Amino acid sequence: MEIRDLTPDDLDDVLDLRKRSFGPISAADVERWRHTVTSTLGEGRYLGAFEGGRLAASARLRGFTQWWYGRPQPMAGIAGVTVNPEDRGHGVGTAIMRAVIERAAAHGDAVSALYPATTPIYRSLGYEHAGARHMITLPAESLRRIRPSGEVKLRRMGPDDAAEVVSLLHRTHAAARSSGPVAWDERAWRIWLSNEDDFLYLAHDGYLVYRWNGDDMHVENLVAGSEETSRALWSMVGSSSSIARKVTAPVAPDDPVLWLLGERSTDHVTQVRWMFRVLDVAAAVERRGFPAAVTGEAAVSVDDPLRGGGSFRLEFSGGSGTATPAAGGGAALSAGGFSALYAGVPTATLRRTGLMSGDDRHDELLDTAFAAKPYMLDYF
Repeated sequence: MEIRDLTPDDLDDVLDLRKRSFGPISAADVERWRHTVTSTLGEGRYLGAFEGGRLAASARLRGFTQWWYGRPQPMAGIAGVTVNPEDRGHGVGTAIMRAVIERAAAHGDAVSALYPATTPIYRSLGYEHAGARHMITLPAESLRRIRPSGEVKLRRMGPDDAAEVVSLLHRTHAAARSSGPVAWDERAWRIWLSNEDDFLYLAHDGYLVYRWNGDDMHVENLVAGSEETSRALWSMVGSSSSIARKVTAPVAPDDPVLWLLGERSTDHVTQVRWMFRVLDVAAAVERRGFPAAVTGEAAVSVDDPLRGGGSFRLEFSGGSGTATPAAGGGAALSAGGFSALYAGVPTATLRRTGLMSGDDRHDELLDTAFAAKPYMLDYF
């Protein structure tokens, strides 16, 4: 088997592979996909596995920014992992994912995430369930009743606003101490903001992307940094309630809109789970944000056959952390266990599932330092 970077000459075979794996693709989606991937082929972020010159599998690394406790870092978003039906069950998927993990590390990414079609293969490679994309369904009328509380200037936005949207996300997620959400790069945003079927609005501290979904409305993205902007954007979506009965939208687990609703008893939420992996313990800890009030140190050992792992002394102070190689001792975690801990899964849960064992003296400190409610608003 040969694993190499894909070229423009491989794209027809990739499309055939995707069709066999995910079903028919519309002409519009094919054109959009070609436009998106062609410009990135030279960046080493699209790999193919070949058997005798025939494409057997492919996988793509999306370059994202991801926030952890309000601090951004580069993240490898793994997408489009596809294996031909006739090649499944022969280790091809595992082989290309191992190559993808190494390529992500070579690009300098210390963390990675993906939306799994199946759990076992990714768990065997060190990924673990960490968060979800929470899709809520709301009565459109309930959003119309959210009253703006001040004058918020909204304007239509387009591709030329891509840089402003990226800047806004950095400001908003930092202020909210968000964990898990991602941002596309400016190039991807320019493509997204050119979709003629979307309604796009921008405020000084928020933005909205939504569209019709049959007779109802679908919010693709809504981010707001203040009460006034939250009210203005959500009430705009609700202004279609004379026609639309329902609105679906991705939200944070504690999204402000849930407290702006006049009535709320039963939430109708669908969770699309995503998995997460730490690729470089020291870099990932250094790049993560932590509660400023947490001060202390703990020893952990990470068993990571793919990326090396090792024993580390974790130190937390002033909202930052470090992971320094140490002689050993402390709590023992698998690669998936440490990835789950990093994403805020409590130590008690990790111990009860066998992902963590050994010394428990620092469990409370680890829980406090890594506390998070990770979520994503975007699917990739």
